[in-house]
Amino acid sequence: MDFDRAPFRDELFHAELDAQPWASYTHAYGSAEDVPGCLRALAGDDDAAAEEAQSELYGSILHQGSVYEASAKAVPFLARIAAAGIRTADVLLLIGGIAEGGTDPDPGSDPAGSGAVRESDEAACRRAVVAQLPLLLASVEHEDRAVRQAAAWAAGWTGTAGAALAVPALRDRAAVEKDPLVRAELLTSLVESDPEGSASAAAGAVGPDSPPELRIAAVMACADIGLPWTRDHHEAVLDLLPLDRLAADRYDHSRNEPLHDICLTLLDRDTEADREAVFALLDAALRSADPEARTEAVWVVTTACELSRSAPARLAPALISAAAEDGPDDETGALSALGRLGPSGAPAADLLAARAAGDGDTADRALEALVAIDPVRAASLLARDLERRPRALQAASGGPADSLPVVPYDPELLAAVRRRLATMEPGGTTPFRLTALLASWGPDASDAVPELLAALPAHPRVLPKALVAVCPPGRRAEVADALRARTGTGPADERIEAARALHELTGDHGSLLPLLAEVLAGSAGGGGGSAEPIREAAEAAAAVGPAAASLVPALRAALNSPGAERNNPQMDDDIALAVALHRITGDAAEAVPVLAGVLGDRDGLWRRWTLVRAAAAAENLGPAARPLVPVLKALLADPRQTPSAALALRAAALDDLDAGHVAGLLLDAAETGAAPFEAVDALVAFGTDALSDEHRARFTELGERDRRVVRSGLDGTVEITDERLRARVRAAVRSR
Repeated sequence: MDFDRAPFRDELFHAELDAQPWASYTHAYGSAEDVPGCLRALAGDDDAAAEEAQSELYGSILHQGSVYEASAKAVPFLARIAAAGIRTADVLLLIGGIAEGGTDPDPGSDPAGSGAVRESDEAACRRAVVAQLPLLLASVEHEDRAVRQAAAWAAGWTGTAGAALAVPALRDRAAVEKDPLVRAELLTSLVESDPEGSASAAAGAVGPDSPPELRIAAVMACADIGLPWTRDHHEAVLDLLPLDRLAADRYDHSRNEPLHDICLTLLDRDTEADREAVFALLDAALRSADPEARTEAVWVVTTACELSRSAPARLAPALISAAAEDGPDDETGALSALGRLGPSGAPAADLLAARAAGDGDTADRALEALVAIDPVRAASLLARDLERRPRALQAASGGPADSLPVVPYDPELLAAVRRRLATMEPGGTTPFRLTALLASWGPDASDAVPELLAALPAHPRVLPKALVAVCPPGRRAEVADALRARTGTGPADERIEAARALHELTGDHGSLLPLLAEVLAGSAGGGGGSAEPIREAAEAAAAVGPAAASLVPALRAALNSPGAERNNPQMDDDIALAVALHRITGDAAEAVPVLAGVLGDRDGLWRRWTLVRAAAAAENLGPAARPLVPVLKALLADPRQTPSAALALRAAALDDLDAGHVAGLLLDAAETGAAPFEAVDALVAFGTDALSDEHRARFTELGERDRRVVRSGLDGTVEITDERLRARVRAAVRSR
């Protein structure tokens, strides 16, 4: 059929569109009943309406890269619109995005519609785009460069499923195409569709005779295919730096940072030769005279340090050189990135200290990096200008467990913290950071007690724990009086916080128990979304132990009804209540069914840590938790839950546990980074002496391999967290 605008004005197109039961299809926002209207507007003459329709379709049938049932159903209509020459490039990109969000059809699916096996939405989308390849591929011959490029990109995302149709057409066009961007897109799509068959074409386009856009696409293609990295690849990258400009007009926005993508691909191969290829490339790029090239390299260095344990030491000299080359504004980011080097960045301490002595954000970033490299030296510099160094203060005051360093006690910094406490305004994150720092110093920070007491009314939720941590024996009565006064004023959570601190400091629970009774009385019949701090009240009661026996009826009443639908916070409440009942009464009979209800409900969203807490509670029950063995064993298969479930099973029924099987699962959880610290601690708890030779070798490898075990975390924390894990593994191996 010869498509032009006419088919969209006659009854045939509209009839076919109306014949689909769109209201029964779904997209990101539910019913797809709005899709035909969007398709009509997209094909219409009103440009404003068409743009709005296109935006709506990106939000509904291709929502943040996800595809749906309606996405596949829309593809044939989109393909006809594109083939008719109506906003062709834009529509081809939408079709390509749907193909990208799909997967190759499962051989076990049921494309004929017999109803035997339901095809996934992703597979249906890929199949739908493959079915429209004849229309899409016709556009690779279009006179408009943007249309040819979009068609090549969209066809490539059909992958091997569309190779039979796409590869011949793409090769034919590649043989005559002159535009560098289109040639790059054609090569990339050929590699997606036929990696092995396109290897020679990719290798042949790496040389200096190819235009830059094609040349860098060829280097990336060679890396993707898995070809050995060569001197030609190395020289091509260095010749073309900076690289981002060469991909700026490409349609593959997920791969628009070529240097980063090339290095990540090579590092993922996890061989010594490929790592050295990356390090040599980055070393040269960091020493480039072009600031843009150095900027690209610095960004890749941060990723390399997160992935490879040898990267910091290998890249430190070049990164330090790049930081020294930068002007006072840290224009490439090299100065900030020095903190990623950890101890390997020690030679940069003088440079960082000199920059930290300046003004503004750059000085703050320099000091932040110095905290990671030399926290002792950083302490005195932080003391000089604490108020204007928020990033450095955040780094110094610590973060999640085993992630960020903490600056050791320093008299000058303590004096600065005391001054800051005296002028601190309510709200913000500063109180948390200052109190975390003080608490880490303990009694060494006892001189800050007056300032903490003065600030207590303005920050009653944050300061009680810090007061207990730093309080010296001689001031215990004074601090206790201040905390006791806070138990009688303010919201319940603030009063409980003061009462808990008072109990920890003195053992006096006289103020705490009435407060807990008040909170629990307001939650009788289950949490039910109450704003009262049920979990905190239960945890406080558990800390008191048998002396809190008067709270038992209220604790029981606060439990959610058996079988009730609960969200994660309500489950956390029930776990804390069950733990409290056990610690107060010494009887696990009430706790077991509560924990069973939580552990058996694994399908909710964001439930990982709730299940971990429930398993930890089961572990504390010891042999009394034997009835929980079935639900705990079911959790073992989830690497995120394996460590807590294994420890609970060890406490509840060690005789019913296959230690070798569990050790293998724990090593899986560690090696994949799903729960590395927890898995290592569990392996140590089980005893590394009992590991088989195979498991012992795997455990040792955790400490010696180059690929980091910890692969995620807050920005800038992965490296130090992984090094702490590595030290823990090595210590366990040595102790054996």
